[in-house]
Amino acid sequence: MDLDSEDIAESIALKAVSLTHVRYAKGDLLGHALSWFSLLPVFIGLGGFTSHFIFRRELQAIFFGLGLIVNEVINQIIKELAHEARPLTCKALEMCDSNGWPSSHSQYMCFFSMYCTLLVTRRLHFTDEFRRVFVALLPWPFALTVMYSRVYLGYHTTAQIIAGGSLGLLLGSGWFFLMDIIVSPWFPWLEDTSICQYLRIKDSSHIPDVIGFEYRNSRVARRNLQNNATSKSSSEKLSQD
Repeated sequence: MDLDSEDIAESIALKAVSLTHVRYAKGDLLGHALSWFSLLPVFIGLGGFTSHFIFRRELQAIFFGLGLIVNEVINQIIKELAHEARPLTCKALEMCDSNGWPSSHSQYMCFFSMYCTLLVTRRLHFTDEFRRVFVALLPWPFALTVMYSRVYLGYHTTAQIIAGGSLGLLLGSGWFFLMDIIVSPWFPWLEDTSICQYLRIKDSSHIPDVIGFEYRNSRVARRNLQNNATSKSSSEKLSQD
């Protein structure tokens, strides 16, 4: 007997990747926009930290990313232990087979925002106070929008995002102080290891205005290269004379 597409679909048990599986009501423009905001943890993790490691290779960012991984593992363990269901809308979203408490998106964004704020205010150097305050506050509107999106789109209850957000704040601050007090004093030693030297992994958090520092040194290196080329050309001309 031939099977049609509906019979085949019903006979195959499929499960979506919950990290990128976002649905919204057809025709809902706000829901469409919030669906993209809901993917911010994916963009930050896969896009932001991966590209940062490739192009910057900073120890501070590497341990920041490691903290986000630990944060996600803790979230999944708590979800399995709590085993709290998602809201009733989970059936339409095809998410009823996963747990909802605490919200991993909310926990991720609050961990990220708290760590960023503490890193900016306590560790990094800025040339002016306005820039420091602006960068310190920058992640929070995005974190709140992601949290709101999870309730609006029906993936979590308010209690689940509050629980995730609270846990993210706690773990983000705890991870920062663990790094700042215990781990970061070892950064100079780590920089001298063979693997860090080979991969050019470094720590620049002690340098005020890193972008300005690199900009000035790049220009100095270019001038030195030009001066050396001019000196070499003059020496060769004199030797020929």
